[in-house]
Amino acid sequence: MLICPRCGGTNFWRLATGQRRCGRCGLTRKFDRTFWGSAKISPYWKGRLLEYFCLGVPAYRLRHQVPLDLKTVQRWFRILRTAIYTHEMKALKALLAGTGGGAAIAGDGVRFRPDFPSSGARMALGIYRGNGRVFVIPVAEGEDAAEAGGLRSCGGALVCTSLEVRGGSVVVNGAPGARKARGIPAEIEEFWTFTKQWLRHYRGVPRAYFPLYLKEIEWRYNHRGENLVRLARSLLDRQVAAEDQRKLP
Repeated sequence: MLICPRCGGTNFWRLATGQRRCGRCGLTRKFDRTFWGSAKISPYWKGRLLEYFCLGVPAYRLRHQVPLDLKTVQRWFRILRTAIYTHEMKALKALLAGTGGGAAIAGDGVRFRPDFPSSGARMALGIYRGNGRVFVIPVAEGEDAAEAGGLRSCGGALVCTSLEVRGGSVVVNGAPGARKARGIPAEIEEFWTFTKQWLRHYRGVPRAYFPLYLKEIEWRYNHRGENLVRLARSLLDRQVAAEDQRKLP
């Protein structure tokens, strides 16, 4: 079922141009588009920007290197991150459903959330290791896990951490002497170090887009020995699902 990303309506008129128009607000677009076709940029510059993105070049550093407006580059990068976010969340849900990991997580006192919290002074995250990969999931932490930058081990499979939110940005606590729990798997510790390095590289991440950045880093870590350009290009050829229409900028 199609859902209008502007008003949430479900009734559409099909036009002769192949587009669909929302019967409630009048929004007109092709709702069966792919991620690749979601931006009005030439295919050449889409490909060039995709290469810059996979190399880790932030959008602000490209403002003098490409003949495109900075906001256009930022929008294309958000589309790339949305495609990655959709792919990684589907892989996580399939893993939890196939292994019963959701029940194990709940049994360890950490409740799985369907999405990332949109308010509050701290953002609680769970780093989950399973099937040879590492995933980041939003969790509702207990009182004993809400420590500044602290990590709590949960059964060896899930580690919880919390990040501070100042205004509209997520802050990475890199102060020396931060207390860490014992028994954290080396793979999860390595991933969290990898994540903090990338977050500092972006010089501040807006809270509204923080889940997209986090899933991008997760995707980079899980495929760090592969050709990211080829992998990302295959994700962009997929159709945008109805539930993902709201995420696109």
